[in-house]
Amino acid sequence: MSLEIQTRNMQERTFCKWLNTKLEANGYPPMTSLVKDLSDGVRLIQLMEIMGDTSLGRYNKNPRMRVQKAENATKALEFITSRGVKLTNIGPEDIIDGNLKLILGMIWTLILRFTIADISEEGLSAKEGLLLWCQRKTAPYKEVDVQDFSHSWSDGLALCALIHCHRPDLLDYDKLDKGDRHGNTALAFQIAAEHLGIPQLLEVEDLCDSARPDERSVMTYIASFFHAFSSMGTSDRIFIIRVSVFMGNADQAETESRRVENFADLMQSVWVIRTDYERRARLLLANLEEVQNQWAASVFTGVYIDAKEEQSNFNTYKQTTKRTWVTERQDVITLFGNVQTKLKTYSLAEYVPPKGLAPSDLDDAWQRLLKSEAHRSRGINAEIRKIKEDLRKKFADLANAFEKRLHDVSVELTMIEGPLEDQQQEAKEIQKRIPLLSEDLAVVAAAEAECMAANVEENDYTVFTWQDLEFELELLVQNIAKKISFIDNQIVSRNMTNLTPAQLEQFESTFRYFDKDETNTLNQMEMMAALASLGIVYSDQDMDFIYEQLVADYGAVTFEAFINLLVGITEDQTTPDQLLESFQGIAHAKPFVTELDLRLAHIPQTAIDYLVKAMPSSPNESGEPEYDYASGVGVNADCLTAYQDLKLGKKHKFVIYQLNAQNTEIVVEKTSSGNYEEFLESLPEDQPRFAVFDFEFEKEGAGKRNKITFFSWSPDGSKIKQKMVYASSKDALRRSLQGVALEIQGTDLEEVSYETVLDKANKGA
Repeated sequence: MSLEIQTRNMQERTFCKWLNTKLEANGYPPMTSLVKDLSDGVRLIQLMEIMGDTSLGRYNKNPRMRVQKAENATKALEFITSRGVKLTNIGPEDIIDGNLKLILGMIWTLILRFTIADISEEGLSAKEGLLLWCQRKTAPYKEVDVQDFSHSWSDGLALCALIHCHRPDLLDYDKLDKGDRHGNTALAFQIAAEHLGIPQLLEVEDLCDSARPDERSVMTYIASFFHAFSSMGTSDRIFIIRVSVFMGNADQAETESRRVENFADLMQSVWVIRTDYERRARLLLANLEEVQNQWAASVFTGVYIDAKEEQSNFNTYKQTTKRTWVTERQDVITLFGNVQTKLKTYSLAEYVPPKGLAPSDLDDAWQRLLKSEAHRSRGINAEIRKIKEDLRKKFADLANAFEKRLHDVSVELTMIEGPLEDQQQEAKEIQKRIPLLSEDLAVVAAAEAECMAANVEENDYTVFTWQDLEFELELLVQNIAKKISFIDNQIVSRNMTNLTPAQLEQFESTFRYFDKDETNTLNQMEMMAALASLGIVYSDQDMDFIYEQLVADYGAVTFEAFINLLVGITEDQTTPDQLLESFQGIAHAKPFVTELDLRLAHIPQTAIDYLVKAMPSSPNESGEPEYDYASGVGVNADCLTAYQDLKLGKKHKFVIYQLNAQNTEIVVEKTSSGNYEEFLESLPEDQPRFAVFDFEFEKEGAGKRNKITFFSWSPDGSKIKQKMVYASSKDALRRSLQGVALEIQGTDLEEVSYETVLDKANKGA
């Protein structure tokens, strides 16, 4: 069982027993269930009439309908509220529907009001006063250490100490077995019920076996001890006074002179006490009025630090000055009581304080102080909430406005159009506004710092933080710089009339790729890498000279300097890309050309004769040759012979092909009749290859099958240039090998494993 459920059950039992003591004392039958017995409102009205010592008038004594029960519950709740008891979140429907949590809270409020609220010990009231009373009464007992209303009562010794302190005749504390927790608790319960008239509101298990005895239940029970012993103490004092008076009259003759002397001493002491009372009462009233006047004159500045200082000063007042006044008030009231007691002892007229100094005046002034304190506390809290709300709105307004400006600038940047020079000028004008935006962002940062200083963590008026806006501003700065660089590069590209569009695109993408810091310039290492990626390589000495010359001419290796350098290098040269574009145009985007395509392009016959001899070819379905212009790699005749020996003659199990050392022709590297394991061992780990394998397998329900499988082997460890050459040469070989049934691409042994190939072969079989 969870601690929460244990606490609820303990409260329900204790509170029900406490209410039953009220009901049974007035002739009503006890309740068995708070939820059931209070649901119609009848018992609640009876309890209120008992506690309030008044009648609530007519009500439904046998309600049957829900509306009648609601009327009863409402009447009881209104009576509780009229007695100054504040109820929270409970209505008649909660009582009718048996909301146990709220019902327990209501009963606890009643216990506080009618049992615990009037407890006072040295100026402390309610819980603190009751705890101090318990601590003082049990202080002489070394095994008892009362620190709370929970664990401190779990061994029964604190209860036995309270009883022994006031009625040592009821139990011998020294003879208790200090380790018998259950026995000590049960003994205290029994003595309290039988000899002190204190009903047993708790069970032994509630204190001894609970992980944490419920504080409210324990307080309710201990308050019964306070009231029982306080009442007994008053009777004892009255008895002593009466005995003293009786003894004083025993020998009147001998004491007449002494009586006059005592009377004079009495009146003198009364005068001293009365004077002290009036002086201290005036001073206390003046102090109470002064602090209230100070609070009334106080004006909030609207600054969070100042409001927190006011709150700190108020809390310090409550913990120091007010506690001093609480003690002083109690002492002053005690002085007044002492005066009256002395006068009453000699049947003298009661002391009537000067106007405005009566105990009732002190009580009225104290109540005004409490109201002023509540008003002051609410005022400070409201000011702090207002300041926090104002800070939220201030930051939100600044952040939202700043984000809108960033958005507007971003939109303005994307809307730039017209001649490139005009676009360039507009972009630079936008760039000039960045410093002002940075200054405004600092204002946003300051507003966020104010919010953090005031512990404002959430803000429903904006979704932005200063960090969000800083990131967006940095992104905008980068976009503006990129836009300007792009426009500058377009102006340069526009003026380069001696380069093809494809060349310009290639050179521009290369420049952007190696411009790692996006400054639209290249350092020497970046320029060297960019040229190398285009196939242009210089010695270190030449590269130093070229870089220094460009910096001297342009101030840095800008896009314009880079393009002009490439123009100087490639001018009047036909690049491989240009040649490839020309062939693609003649072939109408086909991966091959025919002799007819070349004639239609009006190429001279002598050139056509050379091209058809130089380009690798393969026959189409009509037997006409198709020339591979893309790879420029030929297929050696031995490649086809070895393939035919595998396909038709069954002389080989597999053939492995490679490019020759000049990368101009595909040749046979190896033929073998070995198995698939030997085939895999023949594939190099760090070099691409082509291969065909006569793959034999058995398909379920269809017998043995054979599939000639073409392999394009390009392991991850291969050099990039090798991969590119083999990739561009593949079609030349593949078109030459007629009858291939399955094609496998492999970059590691897993992708060309026997199981992988078998799976693909079965799917297509």
